[in-house]
Amino acid sequence: MNQIIETILNHRSIRKFEDKPLTQEQIEKIISSAQAASTSSYIQAYTIIGVTDQEKKDKLAELAGNQAYVKENGIFLVFCGDLHRHEIAGKMEERDVTESLESTEKFMVALVDAALAAQNAAIAAESMGLGLCFIGGIRNNLPEVQKLLKTPDRVIPLFGVAIGHVAKSTDKKPRLPMSNIYHENEYQQNEEQFVAELTEYNEVISSYYEARTKGKRKDRWTEQMANMLEKKSRMYMKEYVQANKFDLK
Repeated sequence: MNQIIETILNHRSIRKFEDKPLTQEQIEKIISSAQAASTSSYIQAYTIIGVTDQEKKDKLAELAGNQAYVKENGIFLVFCGDLHRHEIAGKMEERDVTESLESTEKFMVALVDAALAAQNAAIAAESMGLGLCFIGGIRNNLPEVQKLLKTPDRVIPLFGVAIGHVAKSTDKKPRLPMSNIYHENEYQQNEEQFVAELTEYNEVISSYYEARTKGKRKDRWTEQMANMLEKKSRMYMKEYVQANKFDLK
């Protein structure tokens, strides 16, 4: 197995970092790696905001649900879907690009571009011996995050990535069976097979949690998902996205 694949397969979320900032060289390598990711039609529809100011980290941690590792890390990166510079490009060239910028397609491009860049950044960081954790909690209150980071219209903070020197590692979580994820030529719709595989996976996950928590927790994956999805979460998102001139037409 080559070193890159080994790094990818060794991924796990790290939630305890040393009190040590990243060097400028480390940051630049991570951002350069992010920028090397594929991008639809060369549009590069994302921006990365590196948060090093402790007060801003503290506020982001609060907004993300009081997650300590949002404020205690080497750097906190916020990945944003960004079509602001494309609006500027249109003005520079005296072209009307508004309808395209406000389309669902360009919104999806921005989301995909940001995710691809973030994954590159994650692999780069882990290859340097650093740890990280993706943070979707910043979407709990995007208007406040936007105010804190001073993002303009057509820029939406999507998620954060806490990166730092690992203080405490965790066990790797078992993933879904590959046959649940990978379908060849067409989507396989054998629900009986899905249920059988998920039942087996439930046993694996339950055992994982039981061992990790010394018996305090042993919930099944389907149980965990059903509990989460039953509760409404961040239901303001459509209105927020449209208010920021991603009109989803």
